[in-house]
Formats: sequence, C-alpha cells, structure tokens
Amino acid sequence: MPSNVIVGLQWGDEGKGKITDLLAKNSDYVIRYQGGNNSGHSIHIKNHYFVLHLIPSGVIYSGVKCIIGPGVVIDPKSLIQEIQNLESMGINTSKVFLAKRAHITMPYHRLLDQYQEEALGDKSIGTTHKGIGPTYVDKVDRIGIRVLDLLDLKVFYKKLKYNIDFKNQIFTKIFQREPLSFQSVYEEYIEYAKILSNRIIDVVYEIHDAFHNKKRILFEGAQAMLLDLNYGTYPYVTTSSTSTGGVCTGVGIPPNFLKNFIGITKAYCTRVGFGPFPTEINNEIGDAIRQKGNEYGATTKRPRRCGWLDLISLKYSCMINGINYLIITKLDVLSELDIIKVCIKYKCDNKIIQYFPSNIKQNLEGIYIDFPGWKKDISHIYEYKYLPKNCKKYIKFIEDYLKLEILLISVGSERNQNIIKNESLFLEIFT
Repeated sequence: MPSNVIVGLQWGDEGKGKITDLLAKNSDYVIRYQGGNNSGHSIHIKNHYFVLHLIPSGVIYSGVKCIIGPGVVIDPKSLIQEIQNLESMGINTSKVFLAKRAHITMPYHRLLDQYQEEALGDKSIGTTHKGIGPTYVDKVDRIGIRVLDLLDLKVFYKKLKYNIDFKNQIFTKIFQREPLSFQSVYEEYIEYAKILSNRIIDVVYEIHDAFHNKKRILFEGAQAMLLDLNYGTYPYVTTSSTSTGGVCTGVGIPPNFLKNFIGITKAYCTRVGFGPFPTEINNEIGDAIRQKGNEYGATTKRPRRCGWLDLISLKYSCMINGINYLIITKLDVLSELDIIKVCIKYKCDNKIIQYFPSNIKQNLEGIYIDFPGWKKDISHIYEYKYLPKNCKKYIKFIEDYLKLEILLISVGSERNQNIIKNESLFLEIFT
C-alpha cells in the first residue's frame, strides 16, 4: 500500500504536528525521517498541549507505531525527557522506537554549535544551539556515534574517547574554553543506553515488512522545504534534507513506496532566526498576526517573523517536492484584517522575476495583489460552504495559482478545528 508524506512548504511551523496527529488516526506507522530536537510539533487536544521534538506526532494514538528514522539525529537526554513528559500526561509511549543507524547528538555538539555561533557574531545563522549541525557534520565526516554504538560499550568507549580528545583540542586551542570530561560524558550516556536499549531496532527491515504487509504508513519531517540543505535559502538553512526526497534516504525506502505528497502551508508566512524573508511585515500588522497566531517557537519560544503569503516560493516548494495535495493552516488568523496581500512576483535589482532564485538576496522585495478581508470569525466553521465569500476567493486564488487542490483547511489549533474541502477525496487518501 503506497504511503503518504507530509512536508512543510515554507520555513517551518506550518502546523505539521497538528496535521500529522489528525492523519495518524488512520495510520499504522508514523515515521520521522530527518532533523533533530531543534524543532517542535505542537498538538492541541481540548485543554492539553503536547509539544514534541523527536517523537513522531502519531504518539497520541495508542495503536500507532512511532519510529525515529536513521536520518534523524537523536539527543538521548532530550528524547528521554520527552518520553517522561508524555508518560506523565497519560500517553503510552511503548510503541516509540528509534533506528540503530541514527546518529547521536553529544554534549560536544551542543558546545560547538554555541561557540561557533558566538564566534560568527552578526554573521551567525541563528541556530537553536541544540548541536544538530555539528552532529550532521560528524556524520558526514564519518566520525559520528550511532545509536547502535550504545549497545556495544567497547565500541562506544573507543569512539567517544576519540571524539572528545579531538573536540577538546578545538575547545581549548581555538575557542579558549574548558575541555569536556570524558568520564562524565561516558557515564552519562551509559545510563541513557540502559533506558533506551529496548526501543532500539533495525527500522529498515521493519518499514519494508510493514509496506509489504500493506500497513498504512505516514512519513513526517521536521523544519520545511525552504530550510532544506540543498534547496532552501542557503546558508540560512538546516543541515538535512527536509524535502520529500529526504524520506527515501532518511528511512531507507525506494521512491515507489510513496504515493501522496501532502504539502502544508500557512495562510501567511513565518520564519524563525536570520535569513532572507521577501514578504516580511515590519509593522503593526505583522505584530497583530504574531499575537493572533501565537507565533512563538515551540522549541525556542523565540518570536517568529511574520509576512504575507509568498506564492512564488510556495510554487517552488510544491515543484521540488512533487506535491499533489495541499493543506492550508491558520486561515483564521487573517480574519481580522481589512486587506490581505499575496506575493505573486519579486523585485530584485530593479528587475521583476516570477521564480525563486537560487541565490536569494536580502533585498528581494515582494510584489503583491490585494484581497479584501472577510472580517468574520471562522474558527468554528466546519464546512467549506459556510466560509465567507471573500475567504473562498482567497482559497480559490491559491489553488488556481498553484494548480493544486486544497484538501483541508485548519481554522484553529484544536485537533477538530478543520474544514475538509473535498471529503470523498480525503477519505480515499487517508482511510
């Protein structure tokens, strides 16, 4: 049974957690394929808020097996804390497993992340200091420590000793900082290994068996397309492949396992950290969107930069990812605005362009068309036909521009605050 992929199409925070949670109800597996604990997925169910960093968003359902794939980098301390938090809220995490081949984020990765960002000063990328980038660097440099190494203490000892000795040279000689204690790190991670050992599996065979047994599989990523290492706004990107192409390398499957590529976009844009943002709103309207949309990082609590919907970048993201269905979130946030702008062109060095450039510049400006607002609370509407006329015009323009059908519209953070635009198609795909 071909599987579904959910991918964010902007700079992250599109509401993938809520949508994955919604779609996981009819899935047997939810599998995370890239990223680390530097991003967060929020799920709002009645009076409970669940913030997930490493654990796939299907964990709320007891019958769903959740797998953290080989393409993810895992901070054991963060993962264990996340498991404990969920258990304390009554969530059974016994079906959460992690891949043997996944790489481990170590304390020296977090320190390297912090020291490098501090050294860059005003040229810093704006990372979360979680050590994700340095973990992927070690992976590519072939000196990384994998989850399976925690199961063999002799191998773990040898690899950790080499890494700490090497990193301590960097800490002391380049950054003039204190060295790390090998023994304290070794003992700390041995304890993590004891706690996590029963969750460590060879997920490649597990996933292939699940596919051939016609299990329903949902793949979710972290971050989003415009932060992709290869195709995002480089160098202001993450350090993994966030696109749908990252699924195959991130979990070890062939492309023909995948059928539906579902893209998630907000009804506007946000971005955390530094980097170009052509449609950013630096006035009271941007502030109002931030407050109404609660645009603060789930992981960092940093205020998100807010801007108008950018259809140039959105079309680019849909093209790269092969998106065949679209989900739009936070449409309700725009309900109080008189005028809603949509970017359909860029102005760059006095030239008008209608494509997303590979070398995106800070001075790239958006050119907009205006839509009249609908000035009506839509957060309690559950059928498309009841949406205000101006709201439908906004949706229709997006569909026509992208030549894609919007399957579902989210109008609030609650699990059930959704409008299924094409119910028969939705049921065909997800049941």
